[in-house]
Amino acid sequence: MVPLVEVNDLTVRFVTREMTVHAVNGVTFSVSPGEVLCILGESGSGKSVTLRALMRLLPPRRAQITGSIRVDGEDVLALDAKGLRHLRGGLVSMIFQEPMTALDPVYTIGHQIVETIREHKGGTHAAARARALELLELVKIPSPERRLDNYPHELSGGLRQRAMIAMALSCGPRLLLADEPTTALDATVQIQVLILLRRLQKELGMGTIFVTHDLGVASEIADRIAVMYAGRIVEEGPVADVLAAPLHPYTRGLLASTVHGQSRDHDIDAIPGSPPDLRIVPTGCAFAPRCGMAIPQCRAGIPEERHPSPGRMARCIRVDAPVPAYA
Repeated sequence: MVPLVEVNDLTVRFVTREMTVHAVNGVTFSVSPGEVLCILGESGSGKSVTLRALMRLLPPRRAQITGSIRVDGEDVLALDAKGLRHLRGGLVSMIFQEPMTALDPVYTIGHQIVETIREHKGGTHAAARARALELLELVKIPSPERRLDNYPHELSGGLRQRAMIAMALSCGPRLLLADEPTTALDATVQIQVLILLRRLQKELGMGTIFVTHDLGVASEIADRIAVMYAGRIVEEGPVADVLAAPLHPYTRGLLASTVHGQSRDHDIDAIPGSPPDLRIVPTGCAFAPRCGMAIPQCRAGIPEERHPSPGRMARCIRVDAPVPAYA
C-alpha cells in the first residue's frame, strides 16, 4: 500500500538571537490510508511541533524546517500559499489541544463550520449549514441547532472541543492530525469521542496521527505507536506489542510510571531526573542521564535504529540486555 504520509529526516529548529532550540531531530515515519499512528511522549518531546510542521503552521521567521514531508504525494515543504490553502482543511485537518485559542471568538460556531465547508467544497450557505448541523449531532453536542448560533465563549470546554472536532471533519480530510483532542473532556465523554473518531476514521479511510501523553488513550485509538524523546522517535511498533513488551528503557519508564493496574500500596516508579534542555544537542543518547541501563558507550554517539523483530524499532544499543527491576 502506498503511504498517505511520508516523513523523512524531519528536523525543526527555533532560532532567535539568544538561542537555538533543537525541537525535532531527524524524525522519520509513514502512515498508510486508514491507519492511526499515535505519537507518545512527555511534554516538550517534540510531538506537537511535529504535527504543526506537517501543515506548515510553525512561524516561518523563527522555525527552520529541513527534511522531507509528503502527504498524498504532495511535497508540503515546496507548496506555495495557494497550495497550503488547499492542503489545510481540505486534504489535512487538525484538532488542536486548546479550542478556545483555535476558534475565532468573534464568529459563531455555525459560521466557522459553514465557512470551512464552502471554502473547500463549495455549495450554498443553506446546504453547508445543514451539513454543519449534521456534524454537531455526530459529535453528540446537545441542542445542536441552538449551538450553531453560539459563540465559542458561550460553550463549555468540552463542547468547544467537540465543535472543533466537527469542524476538522467537515470536509472529509484524508489525513487527520489530533493534538491531544480529548484533554478538555471528562472520562465518560473522552471515551465516546475516541470511539467516534475511530469509527469515522474507519468509515472514511482516513489516516490519523494522534498525539498524546496518555497511555490509556493510545491503547484505545492507535494501530501503531511512535515514542518520542528529545525530538527523536526512540521506539516504534504495533500498539499491542509496544505496550506489552516495550524495547526502549524510556518506554518502559513511561509504562511503569502510570497508576493504571497498580495496587494502592504500590509506589509509582517515576522516571528519575528531567527531560534534556533542547537548546543543547546531546552528544549521545539523550535518555542516558536518566536511564538505569546506561553504560559509557551510550554517551559516545546517537544510537542507530535497531530492528529486533519485524515491525519493531528502538534506538537503544542495549535492546537485548536484561531489564533492570525499575524499568
